[in-house]
Amino acid sequence: MIEARDFVEAARARGFSWYAGVPCSYLTPFINYVLQDSSLRYLSMANEGDAVALIAGVTLGATGLPRRGISMMQNSGLGNAVSPLTSLTWTFRLPQLLIVTWRGQPGVADEPQHALMGPITPQLLELMQIPWELFPVRREEIAPALERATRHMDSSGQPYALLMQKGTVAPCDLQADPLSVARPPSHAPLVDAAAPPRSLVSREQALTQVLACTTDAATVVLASTGFCGRELFALQDRPSHFYMVGSMGCVSAIALGLALSRPDLRVVALDGDGAALMRMGTFATIGAYAPPNLWHLLLDNAVHDSTGGQSTVSRRISFAGIAAACGYASALQTAELGTIAAWLEAGPLTGPRFACLLTRPGSPADLPRPTLGPVAVKERLRRHIGARLDP
Repeated sequence: MIEARDFVEAARARGFSWYAGVPCSYLTPFINYVLQDSSLRYLSMANEGDAVALIAGVTLGATGLPRRGISMMQNSGLGNAVSPLTSLTWTFRLPQLLIVTWRGQPGVADEPQHALMGPITPQLLELMQIPWELFPVRREEIAPALERATRHMDSSGQPYALLMQKGTVAPCDLQADPLSVARPPSHAPLVDAAAPPRSLVSREQALTQVLACTTDAATVVLASTGFCGRELFALQDRPSHFYMVGSMGCVSAIALGLALSRPDLRVVALDGDGAALMRMGTFATIGAYAPPNLWHLLLDNAVHDSTGGQSTVSRRISFAGIAAACGYASALQTAELGTIAAWLEAGPLTGPRFACLLTRPGSPADLPRPTLGPVAVKERLRRHIGARLDP
């Protein structure tokens, strides 16, 4: 058995300062230890896939800095992380360390819900091409395990997993949790577009407006997977753009990680209604951690456009109302393009801002895909934002 301090301090010495995840009783000592240290960051995520996407955002912004991240999860939640692990971290080569608890390990009594996931956890990691080893149980095993992990991450750009068995880490009491301090509820202004104009703007018009308002070098634009990123690329390709592929619903979480780790940047996340509905828990996480440099713009055309136009349920809800309730510093829902222009150019706030623009379905014919591959897009963006780092 090791102490939480033994691992966390050895990891800190190798650049690991960001942690995100969903608690498991096996992970309690780590989470409690990290929460007591203001120079480390632990972010409590709504699900394990969001944790992977957030750490990917931290990694994306770590240009020239010894900054690494760790996603922590119970193996029962590994299923929630399959999409970002196979279509975000693998595709863009955004490495991170995974600490996965081994509930239901063969030969160890556990709850019935772990009876299947326990035996298949190693195979699941191997199917995702994620090398793994058992989490160290003695202090002298920690440094070699971290060296193997970082060597793989640096050489391949891929995650590495440590599979934690029961009783590996000694208890560590929680002294204070920053999120336990209540904040006043948000009173974000809300513009309700319940009666949109007869002719909604197109996504192309909306993206043209975004391009006009994001020309400064300190602004990074992350576009959701599907037609949103493809249309943005077709209109104008910039080094400050990040075109998501796969990992549907994760653009807001990766934007949150980038915004928190790089407060020198303005981060604009372009979301879609279908994607946002898939991972709506990220709204609450963004509101709780409240980066003031994050603009979250949702283009709502009420359909899954890239798969044939099947309806979503978005017209029956208020995304702005949800964002306001989750603690965004401002939230609006509108059908007016001019309102979005003013929102993009608004002055500083104390927290993140949200806007939902109602748009009409449809995209230009023969819409091209980005000619740069995902890794090239990532590397170009890192060069762009790296030039902004202080020497």
